[in-house]
Parts: sequence; structure tokens; C-alpha cells
Amino acid sequence: MLAEFDLIRRYFMSSQEASTASNGVTLGCGDDATLLVPQASQQLAVSVDTSVVDVHFPREAPPFAVGHRALAVALSDLAAMGATSRWCLMALTLDQRQFADDDAAHAWLADYAHGFHALSQQHATTLVGGDVTSGALSIGVTVMGEVPVGEALTRGGAQAGDLIAVTGALGGGAGGLALWQQGERDLAHPLLSRYLLPQPRLAAGLALRGLATAALDISDGLLADLAHLREASQVGAVISLDALPLADELESTLGREAALQAALSGGDDYELLVTLSANDVAKAQQRLAPLGLTLTIIGHCCEALGVSASDQSDLNSYAGWQHFSGEAP
Repeated sequence: MLAEFDLIRRYFMSSQEASTASNGVTLGCGDDATLLVPQASQQLAVSVDTSVVDVHFPREAPPFAVGHRALAVALSDLAAMGATSRWCLMALTLDQRQFADDDAAHAWLADYAHGFHALSQQHATTLVGGDVTSGALSIGVTVMGEVPVGEALTRGGAQAGDLIAVTGALGGGAGGLALWQQGERDLAHPLLSRYLLPQPRLAAGLALRGLATAALDISDGLLADLAHLREASQVGAVISLDALPLADELESTLGREAALQAALSGGDDYELLVTLSANDVAKAQQRLAPLGLTLTIIGHCCEALGVSASDQSDLNSYAGWQHFSGEAP
């Protein structure tokens, strides 16, 4: 196995060098810290996300997907803030015991780095530093972006009467996990792709700035993340189960009840959950249309705290992902 700094140079520095000068990086990888220059009149949005093997992704997942996913789930937090992504840091803890020899280790790293760099380039996000160490496989990614002063989307702006909407479709992450556990390995399957190759909705977050009154990304499941929004905004919610946009092939694969369970509490969808005035819905949908994204109204905010279903369905049986619950996906 390469020494730490040789590994960093080989897999995580060379592809980033050309982009650093044009992306506000005055000192990039290779020193004790990086030096960055935010643009004028912009606030810095920073978030960190950790992906742990056999908790957030399967040990046997393709390394390309592991690299993509580790960055994607972190970028999703910037999307929820309406921020433009600019830089990232990565801390990779690599379990060398999983490799039969150095050739296998190099092959895994090359594929992992390809997945990570491909997504970073897609979203103009420069890798500016990090760390590599040995231990149980995990990846910590810190992302940094910018948003004009006063324009960030937050969880705390919803008001009674606002409509509740989601981008895209729900349940694909949990549906893909179920398929993986059943032995499916084809990443071209729409559900498995949603689980292992999620797409951060950065362009959607930008499009919804100035329209959404509150926003967050759906990582822990719709009901759990809606609870975070309700708590921050001090509002209640009424949702329609029939209005939920289900991921392609979800219902045909899992059945109606399990599909609803996946959409409400499965997590790993990384769509945006937003609230907005009824007067702004059409404009928001028009902004998302060129991105190939739908915006579906699934309910409304109310004064009475708590959440209920418009058809009086019992929502108590659904619960989102809880970290440290002892239940791995």
C-alpha cells in the first residue's frame, strides 16, 4: 500500500490542481491548511457528513458509488440551504484488511477517487484538503459553499398556511436498499441508482431561493425531516398520502404499503422538502422544469403543532432513520 502522502498525491491531488486557481483557492492540498477566498457579499455555508461502512453504505458497494455517495450526501446539505458549492475536504479512513494485495487496494482507490472526482467536477467543487488514515472504512466530507447575504434557505421560516412540497420522487433510497439486500447489483436499476448514486439537488436549491419559506433535504425520511422543519418553524403539518410522488418502480417492487413506508420513513432520498406560499407554487414549478424536476404539493402547514394525514391515516407506525438506534440499513 502507498504511504499516506503518496496515496493523497496519486488519487486526490492531481485532478484538482488545474481548478484551484480559478475557484478562489490561493493555497490548496499539500500544506497544513488550505487558504480560500470567498466572494464579496456572500455568506459561507459549511456542512460535514460522515459515511460509515455497513451503516450508510454496504461493504460490497462498488467503490465508484462509495466515492460518489460520500460527496453527494454532503452536497445535499448545501442544496437545502440554497448555496452554491465551491470547496470540500475529505477524511478517508481506509481498512487495508479488506484488500488481498496492493493491486486490489489500488484498484479500489482508483475507482473510489473516480466517483468522488466525477461528482465534484459536475458541481464545480474543488477538493482542497483532507486526511487519510487506517481503520474501519469511513469517509468524512466537509463541504463549503456560498449564498448571498440574507438569501439562505433555512428550516425556520415556514408559517401556517404555507404549502408543503417535495422535489422529485420519494422512497427510492429505501427501495434501492431493499433491492440490494435481495441481491440486486445492477446500478442501472432506477431504485438501486437512487440509493447508491443519489443526486444532490443543488440547482433546485438555487432555483427555489426567494420562493421557499423553509427548506431541508430528505435524508432521514420525510416524516422525520418534516418534524425538524416543524420544530424549527413552530408549525404543524397535514399531509396527503395519496399525493406523495413515489419513485419509479417502487410500488411495483415493494407493494403499496411498503412503498408508502419507504417514502415516509425510509430516508436516503436527498430530495428537497420545502414550504412556500400558494402564490409562489407555479413560479417554483416553472423554475424547476428546465432541470427536469417536479415539485409536488403534499400538504400544508397549520397552527396546531404535530403532524397528521388528511385522510386520517395513522402515522404513528412510521418513523425516520435515527442515528445510534442500533439499526443499520
